Amino acid sequence: MTAFQPLRTNRATTHSALAVLLASTLLASSPALAQTAPPAAEETGPADIIVTATKRSESLQNVAISIQALGSEKLAQQQVKAIDDYVRLLPSVSYQSFGPGQSQLYFRGVSSGGDGLHIGPAPATGLYIDEIPLTTIAGSVDLHVYDIARIEALSGPQGTLFGASSLSGTLRLITNKPNTDKFEGTVDLQVNKFGKGGFGGVAEGMLNFPISDRAALRVVGFYQRDGGYIDNIAATRTFTLDDGDPTTNKVIRNTDTPGLVKNNFNDVITYGGRAALKIDLDDNWTVTPSVIYQHQVAKGAFLFDPKLGKGLKVQDFIPSLNKDRWLQAALTIEGKVGNWDLVYSGGYFTRKVNNEADYSQYSVAYDTYGANADSNYTNFPDGNGGFLDPTQHQILRDKYTKQTHELRVVSPGSDRFRITAGLFFQRQTDAVAANYTIPGLSAIPQTFPNQALAPFPQFEDTVFYSRIQRVDRDYAAFAEATYDLTDTVKLTGGIRGFIAKNTLTGFSGFLRNALNPPFFCIPTQNPILPCVNIASSVLGNPLTQDQSGETHKVSLSWQAAPSKLIYATYSTGFRPGGNNRRPDVIPFKADRLTNFEVGFKTTWLDRKLRINGAVFRENWSNIQFGISPQGANGVTFTYNVGDARIYGAEGDFSLSLGQLTLSGGGAYTDAKLTTDFGPINLQGLPIAGTPDAPRGTRLPIQPRFKGNLTARYAFQLGSIDSFVQGSVSSQSGTRGFLTTAEQLAGGDTKGFTTFDFSMGGKVNNFDVSLFVVNAFDNRGILGLNSACGLTSCLNNARAFPTKPQQFGLKVGTKF
Repeated sequence: MTAFQPLRTNRATTHSALAVLLASTLLASSPALAQTAPPAAEETGPADIIVTATKRSESLQNVAISIQALGSEKLAQQQVKAIDDYVRLLPSVSYQSFGPGQSQLYFRGVSSGGDGLHIGPAPATGLYIDEIPLTTIAGSVDLHVYDIARIEALSGPQGTLFGASSLSGTLRLITNKPNTDKFEGTVDLQVNKFGKGGFGGVAEGMLNFPISDRAALRVVGFYQRDGGYIDNIAATRTFTLDDGDPTTNKVIRNTDTPGLVKNNFNDVITYGGRAALKIDLDDNWTVTPSVIYQHQVAKGAFLFDPKLGKGLKVQDFIPSLNKDRWLQAALTIEGKVGNWDLVYSGGYFTRKVNNEADYSQYSVAYDTYGANADSNYTNFPDGNGGFLDPTQHQILRDKYTKQTHELRVVSPGSDRFRITAGLFFQRQTDAVAANYTIPGLSAIPQTFPNQALAPFPQFEDTVFYSRIQRVDRDYAAFAEATYDLTDTVKLTGGIRGFIAKNTLTGFSGFLRNALNPPFFCIPTQNPILPCVNIASSVLGNPLTQDQSGETHKVSLSWQAAPSKLIYATYSTGFRPGGNNRRPDVIPFKADRLTNFEVGFKTTWLDRKLRINGAVFRENWSNIQFGISPQGANGVTFTYNVGDARIYGAEGDFSLSLGQLTLSGGGAYTDAKLTTDFGPINLQGLPIAGTPDAPRGTRLPIQPRFKGNLTARYAFQLGSIDSFVQGSVSSQSGTRGFLTTAEQLAGGDTKGFTTFDFSMGGKVNNFDVSLFVVNAFDNRGILGLNSACGLTSCLNNARAFPTKPQQFGLKVGTKF
């Protein structure tokens, strides 16, 4: 009935002596050199990273924004395969997650902890694959990382060039493109094992086929199996009636379900691939169609119960599954009109997610929630003098679609006045199907809280039912221009005007008891809808939210020396508002972010040392937040909770000392409310009382400090090109929930530090390496998650851990 509310917590096991030893010899995990945009280009030093963050190919050191780039070599060296792996290398990025394909990304602490709802806020961070936005409601697409040129992390609002969902920042995954110069390929194999968990492995390959001197095809395929590391242990649970007679209590056991209780039950299988065809129509025009497909099946739970003692353990009473399949087809056309570049990029995306989970904590919460109209919500007579097992099962089905189109022109980079301008359109949908069921319930005669539900046939064993169609449309025109005031001083300005439309329609509510709200419900002939209660009128018109506005940016940069850039930026970000699922709950408004930033890009020691950094202040207004207020019976709605301010600093470095390379990055973030939040009533209107979260409350999820360090030493061992590498990642504790009641129930988080090591070499044409991730199996906790918004649920929150200790062997070759 409510999306889980994530709570970050971090539990550290500190190896102080080892940390001192490592820090004195190793250090650093920072962005390695990203590959250049043309595949044939080479990286010659820290200053030669080519990025396309401004929708031009430019050196990282000449781009007056805070950006961190992870190149293909760094991704391989750090065992990066998924979101969990690369977020730990990006100090300004935090995330909340429930498992594979179920993560929300944030930059610079722009997080309330109330996102990830299917009927709620759009994501706060834009996610792109090449030119195409793949930002998805409720959970980020988790692209398998292989044959990736680089990952670009753009901190701060990117509303001018990247649009509405880039409120906190934009994350871009740039793939390697087809190469017409030569036939080439790669094959990489890996076997691994979690220290106390299961075995896994990865098989990956890439082939690049030149078809002619004007056409090439690049194909990538992969198969990955991740072993489990969380144990589901035996448990019993007792549900009580309020009759004072213990003999009428219902006792259930998870051992009664065959195969449910076992070790390492959260294994994952992911497979898929992508293909891109590059066709040079002539010397000026290139067409590149591409397609990506990924299929993932994750079983079991990815959160453990800290109350069960040592180890990663849970007590689930129902099997869990997350099946995630998605496909993106894209077309990019690049050409010249005179000496201007013209680019069209269009994409069609479809995604189906089936999620089944143990929702029994909701039943437990309502067993002690108090008197409802049914006397006790969780106990249902079975018709034989006893009562059903009230354990609820969450069954969610989402079908997403997304089409995007962007047309832009770019003036020559050699001009004193340069401009990038374009038009953008996006339409995305989410068909939400949610059933919360109690097995055997369909055999019990129904009661109808609303007469419109009376003719509705029994839907199996469903208690709460949703069939909702959400449609979001975005229209925008944008322009960003740079003028060289002098040879060393540049002024940049940008603006984006937009129109955003959101519609919502369907049914959502309780089917079987008096908890269903007493507003109108319009009869329908649709066999999957009992009636329509998400509508703007008795005619059944969808709830609609129309908005328009603009975001803007001004930046001044000074090239103080050929290798020293200083800049100051003022920019804004915007996230559209939307509709709540009940027409008597007011829609939520857009929230905005205003960013003031001063930064520098420098290289030293004949380009052997690169140091980049920025300090910033951000003002976040009308924060969108999902919460289940009093009287909502666990159903979550979205409200605007107030304002916040965020101070911070971030930076990274890379130092090449011949055979030894040191690199690192870190971020400090201080994010707090500047206004009281609440209290509010169910309709979202303010009421008298103590604030739910008072002014000065720290925003959740983002740690105050997050950093990583790596040292890599390359040497010759006989005829083998060898290396050893060590990394350390550390972050401080976080606040879990925004509201005081949730925080008191869920608790704070603690900081943690993890260490990774690897070694290997090149033997003939094969790269062989051994690695260990989280070498000392430190139990870092990245989030606490509850099954519902009730305090009794939060008291039983589960923890999302860092990846536990994992050993692996990799073998790869290029040809």
